[in-house]
Amino acid sequence: MTNSAILIRVFAICIVLILLRGLANAQDLSTPSADGSSVYIVSPKDGETVGKTFTVIFGLKGMGVAPAGVEKEHTGHHHLLVDADALPAPGLPMGADVMHFGKGQTETSITLEPGKHTLQLVLGNHLHVPHNPPVTSEVVTITVE
Repeated sequence: MTNSAILIRVFAICIVLILLRGLANAQDLSTPSADGSSVYIVSPKDGETVGKTFTVIFGLKGMGVAPAGVEKEHTGHHHLLVDADALPAPGLPMGADVMHFGKGQTETSITLEPGKHTLQLVLGNHLHVPHNPPVTSEVVTITVE
């Protein structure tokens, strides 16, 4: 096979991959959230000072908790954003920049470096996709000693 034939094949494969990614991104994988539902951080409270390792307790109202992979209306599982600048993209699975609690956990113990940090919860459906409309908590700011 000549170099030009190899280059043409590589180019064709790249085009196909770009098109497939575009199709995947165009598909909205979100599911409806229940009217009036909310997710919140029970602990720590906004403005609280905590030790390096502390427990975050999740709260949920108006929807149920179900593990990832379990498709049931008005359920989901928690995702924790730490020091996030923005919410995850709507309609797409949340990535590695979010802490996933796909077993249906309602609390976790985390360790952070000393300083100010922000915490926020996002409820994700069975595919780790934020609901529509998104169910998100208020941002909680803490100080780690």
